[in-house]
Amino acid sequence: MANVASIDGAKAGPMTGEEKKVIFASSLGTVFEWYDFYLYGSLATYIGATYFTQYPEATRNIFTLLAFAAGFLVRPFGALVFGRLGDLVGRKYTFLVTILIMGMSTFLVGILPGAASIGIAAPIILIGLRLLQGLALGGEYGGAATYVAEHAPNGRRGYFTSWIQTTATLGLFLSLIVIILVQSLMAPAQFAAWGWRIPFLVSVVLLGISVWIRLKMNESPAFQRMKAEGKGSKAPLTEAFGQWKNAKIALIALLGATMGQAVVWYGGQFYALFFLQNVLKVDLFSANVMVAIALFLGTPFFVIFGGLSDKIGRKPIIMAGLLIAAVTYNPLFKAMTWTANPALAEAQASIRATVTADPADCKFQFNPTGTAKFTSSCDVATAFLTKNSVPYDVVPGPAGQPATVKVGNATVPSFDAAAAGDKAKGMTAAFEKGVNIALHDAGYPLKRGVAKVPDAKLDAFIAANPELALNAEAVRTGEKETMPAAKLVEGKLLTADEANGVTDMAVYNIANGGTFAMVADPNRVNWIGTIAILFVLVIYVTMVYGPIAALLVELFPTRIRYTGMSLPYHIGNGWFGGLLPATAFAMSAAAGDIYYGLWYPIVFAAITLVIGVIFLPETKNRDIHALD
Repeated sequence: MANVASIDGAKAGPMTGEEKKVIFASSLGTVFEWYDFYLYGSLATYIGATYFTQYPEATRNIFTLLAFAAGFLVRPFGALVFGRLGDLVGRKYTFLVTILIMGMSTFLVGILPGAASIGIAAPIILIGLRLLQGLALGGEYGGAATYVAEHAPNGRRGYFTSWIQTTATLGLFLSLIVIILVQSLMAPAQFAAWGWRIPFLVSVVLLGISVWIRLKMNESPAFQRMKAEGKGSKAPLTEAFGQWKNAKIALIALLGATMGQAVVWYGGQFYALFFLQNVLKVDLFSANVMVAIALFLGTPFFVIFGGLSDKIGRKPIIMAGLLIAAVTYNPLFKAMTWTANPALAEAQASIRATVTADPADCKFQFNPTGTAKFTSSCDVATAFLTKNSVPYDVVPGPAGQPATVKVGNATVPSFDAAAAGDKAKGMTAAFEKGVNIALHDAGYPLKRGVAKVPDAKLDAFIAANPELALNAEAVRTGEKETMPAAKLVEGKLLTADEANGVTDMAVYNIANGGTFAMVADPNRVNWIGTIAILFVLVIYVTMVYGPIAALLVELFPTRIRYTGMSLPYHIGNGWFGGLLPATAFAMSAAAGDIYYGLWYPIVFAAITLVIGVIFLPETKNRDIHALD
């Protein structure tokens, strides 16, 4: 490759105090930005309940779409805006701006009144703050990586920039720890009502420290030299992406590095957490603790592999990580099922459901924003089975006939939710109950909760649940609670019309009469085995991510470095990585296999491996000043 200069032969000495300050200041601020960014995702349930649930479905869908766009799709635009600014006015001041935007946006979420207080303004303001977060994150990473790399001596850029690479994982780790700590200090109802705001409010302390430190930092020496020599770019965006010689480098960086790095990164951290919670049904607290421990153990390897890349190269380590991940993802996630929920693994190994449906009735359920509706009888059946981690086969059925689900000897008819109209809620309850009972009888780890039944509905409840073998007279003479009418309506035990004229009413707690839930038995969860698998997945993350910042920095000259490296990084991580959970779920639903969605990261890692091996240059011996 052209523009490659060998590093000088002098052996790099120990890190100086100024170099440590540069790394610490850049890393601390970036940890803080990732902490802010992850809080929204981790607390999305509570945020949604505070700001979105009061509005009609169409309005909620718009807000959900905007929140999704801000979280992932907006990041490349932040890379363009702040990358250009960083190449024009400097690295220091640009990522000082990004941290202020991110920090203030996060703090304001913590004090923003809910929709019950200020109406439609609440979700509108929230989405605006989230958009600002996405834009700021798009500018932060490129600035921090460029700033550190331009302070690093030749021969040590992999080691120096690897500290920046720890920040995303540390930000996730910090957010999990703060959430776990706050949850442990209060009742679940308190956390849902107001406690979820505390992690957002705490961020203002981190903001103050980060800004104070960054104000004391000096501008990058490479940028100062470029400005002094009059070599700066007047149009970084045009030069970086409008000229083929530079656009080609950005394209290779995306397809031959960051695309695969992103899916391995998201697969090993976010999808692993998603898989534990939503597929294997491990309770949220335990899943968060397991992932936090794995992150804590694995984080030093970012620096280990970053330093190693200074010796053997960036490319071999990244390509090796992609290869190993692509080969071992399937067996590792299957092993995680046996360690985290062995009862589910045992049931899956012996019992598969069969969905008989008109092929035209079955859709590919890609739903990245959570707003799409899949209402056909086939989609209702397959979505329910997928959400409950039940493997199934789809066999062709008569055209125009509703789908059926067979589990063991039981067959349960599905229904078209759109055609059901006002009856959809009742038909959904009947369908889900029928399938759940069949799954429970077949050996799946389903538990049924307690049902609260008001006296006026007791006879109908007993008639609808013959499997419970209840006697109305025995229930009425047993324990009960008397509730006032207002509380009955508030708890959705009676509608307002049903409660009209009622002062109070007896309510009975019916054991094993409530909703079903697939669970992981805490007594059978193998913590050590699960954490060990998560640790291996994090190691893959460190292999592909540890050296990537040095690689990207070394691909571009100083005058367009901030812009050039930021866009491929955020397209790879914001789009290819960010779409992983939704795409994996849709693929699993289509195939009736909880592991089928893993082909998404496997295929993109393999594509990046091939392109990277052929086209991606090795950059470890480049003198980045010689590129100018």
